[in-house]
Amino acid sequence: LLRLRMHAVLVMAGVYTAVCLSLPGALQGVDALARNVAPTLGLAAIAVVIGFSLEKLRRTDYLRQREVEAEQARSDELLHNVLPAPIARRLRTEPGGIADSAPEVSVLFSDIVGFTPVSEALAPEDLVQLLDTMFREFDELCEARGIEKIKTVGDAYMAVAGLPEPDPDHAASLAELALDMQRTLARLSPAWPSPIAMRIGIASGPVVAGVIGRRRFTYDLWGDTVNTASRMESHGRPHRIQVSAATHALLESRYTFSDPQVVDVKGKGPMTTYFLLGSNL
Repeated sequence: LLRLRMHAVLVMAGVYTAVCLSLPGALQGVDALARNVAPTLGLAAIAVVIGFSLEKLRRTDYLRQREVEAEQARSDELLHNVLPAPIARRLRTEPGGIADSAPEVSVLFSDIVGFTPVSEALAPEDLVQLLDTMFREFDELCEARGIEKIKTVGDAYMAVAGLPEPDPDHAASLAELALDMQRTLARLSPAWPSPIAMRIGIASGPVVAGVIGRRRFTYDLWGDTVNTASRMESHGRPHRIQVSAATHALLESRYTFSDPQVVDVKGKGPMTTYFLLGSNL
């Protein structure tokens, strides 16, 4: 469409030249035609130069706009890799900090058992490659189920269902994620130098979520539910998914669990917990 503007200028200049040279010649003879050649061609040339200049300005503006859009797209992509998309949009438009309370979510923590000996036996590049492969697959599982990955710390992985978008079936979403994570680890474990296992903990309840920091900011969660989920993982067993009583109450009709057990949880005292074994469906 931009090029058509220059085409129109050329056509109009050609029509103008033809009319201005043909009419005087036809009506007044060769002498009149000769007198009109120079001014007619000069005006046509000026029109073409002006049209070309305007076209060049339009094209330059267009290319600059495309560059700005490309940079904006890259910035959005980087921001969305750091923050959930709804939070990133709010961060751009809302002044001040972002803080939300959610009455019902489920939080998951996972951790690789015996990771320290494995890390000591591998070259740094190999270790990072193995972790990257595993966490990439976990990220894809989260994305497929609408679960928000919060962060990784070393070999630990944290995710939440029900934030920032509400999920009425948040506990089941995380239960399916945990089972998928176990299957993924079993498939990837032959690539590790020694057998690996993973502990997973899940808890359900209220949390507070928000964005903290000015540089390298992050979206994070706080509250008793987060602490309980962390304890479910740290007090769990290899290859097992330990859940709190609140999560068990939300899932007991659709999933199979171990018998209840009482665990002395650091900072909380005795707690009734369950191991998630699988789905009834």
